Amino acid sequence: MISNIFRFFIYSNLFIAVCALLMVNQTCDLLLHSSPDKYLLGFVFSATICSYSFHWYLTSESLVDSPRIEWLKTHRIFHLVFFILGVVGSAIFFVYLLPHWWWLAVSAVITFLYSAPKIPHPYFRALRKVAIGKTIFLALVWMYVTTMLPVIIAGATFTIPVILFVISRFFFIYAICIMFDFRDRADDKAAGLRSMVTLFSEKGVDWLFFLSLLIFAFCTFPLYYYGFSVLSVMLLLIPGIIAAAVYNYAKKNFSDYLYYLMLDGLMMFSALLMLVLRI
Repeated sequence: MISNIFRFFIYSNLFIAVCALLMVNQTCDLLLHSSPDKYLLGFVFSATICSYSFHWYLTSESLVDSPRIEWLKTHRIFHLVFFILGVVGSAIFFVYLLPHWWWLAVSAVITFLYSAPKIPHPYFRALRKVAIGKTIFLALVWMYVTTMLPVIIAGATFTIPVILFVISRFFFIYAICIMFDFRDRADDKAAGLRSMVTLFSEKGVDWLFFLSLLIFAFCTFPLYYYGFSVLSVMLLLIPGIIAAAVYNYAKKNFSDYLYYLMLDGLMMFSALLMLVLRI
């Protein structure tokens, strides 16, 4: 019973939506020194459920052995229901955030560009040949929604520490996305979907991954000189260290829990640590 509930929490995308909320909260805490806008939290949660449910509803097969795909075959209706609920929730909170409609629309467009090649229509399938930036789209929308959007809605200025934090988060998320893309490269090739990971050699992918983590660290360390505590900087760096440590293992072991729990969870791990330590 407990295992079924846990599996549902992960596979229904509720977990990844909670990750997004924690990341927004961390941004507001570190950069704005305030609580996040409650309507923004509602929008982010609903939009995450909506976009991920849409993406998974359009997913049917995988060359990689995945219990999640097997779960999907018998529970696809959940993704349809959550997609509808996500659309309704996003629309409701969008109304409350209407003065910022342009910035919200930007996030919607970037998200759509990531999942569009999965839509079973000739026009959208044609995007597979030019979707080389799909990993960038995913990392960009995660960074934008969890980092830039809270700052924009709060009316804050993009100071140097804010910019450093934005770049740091983007490249860390991009490194995580590279691991997912490496795991999915067989599926992407079979579907005719081009990405940097399908075009690069394995060594090239390794270089791209560690370069991303290097830029992440390079932009995180200076935050100390802009008022971040030593502990905050250390906690921000911990997920990057863990990602580097498990990289080779993750390239050979494609466990759903490794990817959808641990690696997805790394995106919000420093936020969770800060929340716990503050308590």
